[in-house]
Amino acid sequence: MFEEIDRLFAKLKSLRPLSPESVKRLGEDFMIDFVYNSNAIEGNTLTLEETALVLKEGITIDKKPLRHHLEAFGHKEAYYYVEEVVKEKRELSEQIIKDIHYLVLMGASSDKGVYRRVPVMITGSSHQPASPYLIPSLMERMMEEYHTTMKDMHVVERVALFHLKFESVHPFIDGNGRTGRLLMNLDLLSAGYPPINMKFHDTRRYYDSFKFYHENEGDPSKLIELVQEYVQAELIRYISVLEMAEELD
Repeated sequence: MFEEIDRLFAKLKSLRPLSPESVKRLGEDFMIDFVYNSNAIEGNTLTLEETALVLKEGITIDKKPLRHHLEAFGHKEAYYYVEEVVKEKRELSEQIIKDIHYLVLMGASSDKGVYRRVPVMITGSSHQPASPYLIPSLMERMMEEYHTTMKDMHVVERVALFHLKFESVHPFIDGNGRTGRLLMNLDLLSAGYPPINMKFHDTRRYYDSFKFYHENEGDPSKLIELVQEYVQAELIRYISVLEMAEELD
């Protein structure tokens, strides 16, 4: 099922790494694109160009909500925190998830990094997220599964399944999607893969994968398929960049 990804991953590992300067430049470009797309999926109105101006130049965009600016800054800090966690080889925990959420919700005062205490509804979905009193035990169980039964899964399968489980619990009052997509990249980066950028234009297909999961007895295949496509595309892109760098030497 993942033969082509495994082949590309092996090829990526065989190539020498880029210079620190190139890694930094590529990383910053990816971060801006990722922040834009992940926020846009949740309704943020900043364009890609505006997101770049906000994050790189600190410019305030006229007639755009302050909240949308803060979402961009918070997402940027959360992404860099994920990179730090990966670099330090820290094991994923509930506290790390709460820390990521705290940064994502930079503009919120009381909801940052704490599990919700009220019931919520997901617009356009028939799925009912967990009742607040169940969240701590569900999150504890999910983390136990992540470190045991899900440990030996192919990273693509694990990333997709964990994301579906996390979003189904919907542990926070807001910021679940952004936090969840950062967790996807934390897992990929920890496994040595490049991060993926779930594109705004794939929002419908992305949400449909959750609907399929809930309506088909927890079948994660639709999101696995989407994640697989993104991972494969990023592996090809990284290999191309590395081969081009070798040719220029």
